[in-house]
Amino acid sequence: MNIVVLIKRVPDTETRIQIKDGKVVTDGISWIISPYDEYGVEEALRIKEKLNTGKVTLLCLGPEEAKETIRKGLALGADDAVHINDPALLNGDASVTAKVLAAALKKMQYDLILAGKQAVDEDNAQVAVRVAELLDLPCVNSVIKLDIADDKKSARCLREVDGDRDIAETTLPALITAQQGLNEPRYPSLKGIMGAKKKPIVDWKAADLGLDPATLAPKLETVRLDPPPARPPGKKIPGDAVTATKELVRLLREEAKVI
Repeated sequence: MNIVVLIKRVPDTETRIQIKDGKVVTDGISWIISPYDEYGVEEALRIKEKLNTGKVTLLCLGPEEAKETIRKGLALGADDAVHINDPALLNGDASVTAKVLAAALKKMQYDLILAGKQAVDEDNAQVAVRVAELLDLPCVNSVIKLDIADDKKSARCLREVDGDRDIAETTLPALITAQQGLNEPRYPSLKGIMGAKKKPIVDWKAADLGLDPATLAPKLETVRLDPPPARPPGKKIPGDAVTATKELVRLLREEAKVI
């Protein structure tokens, strides 16, 4: 069973993001695989191990520096990777990213596509769904349990929906997005880290995908980014419980004007 996992290079969630001149300051940022994508990678590896056959391929759109992130996925156990590495295809919105990934997938052999339900940098949760639509594939979102049928022609998915859970069944190939709870991603072993250096990463440009960057106009433009305004300092109200309560009510009514 050939499984392709879509991964994205994002800032480490523990990184303190700084904004300058309307843009994110990237100097000094640590980069990781988007955490939801990690669930996709782990699930692909578990399926391969259970079936004892097949291949796991990572697909990433990103700059040259994204290779370091791709190697992290290979160190976990993925077999190989495709890196869409073309400056002309970067900095697009979700619609452009989906078109580029879909064009790459059309050149690949797969029985299943896995992805995170959203990337933790932009949190728009659109790319995977758009890719499925462009490839005319069924798509199941926010999956927390995935069972592949013995004949490998269908899958049963348990997913979270608006605080509840439901079960969806789909034919394969399909695109399935991973939610927290699907599994517990493994840590790379020393052997895996060393072996990742020898695993193949294929670079594709726009021409390899039959794409003309001039025709990939984004539908969304980010004009500038600004940090949220600083919160005013808290206020400590002195006195006993009765006195402090009366003062709190007065402040909520007269200053905060919320009651």
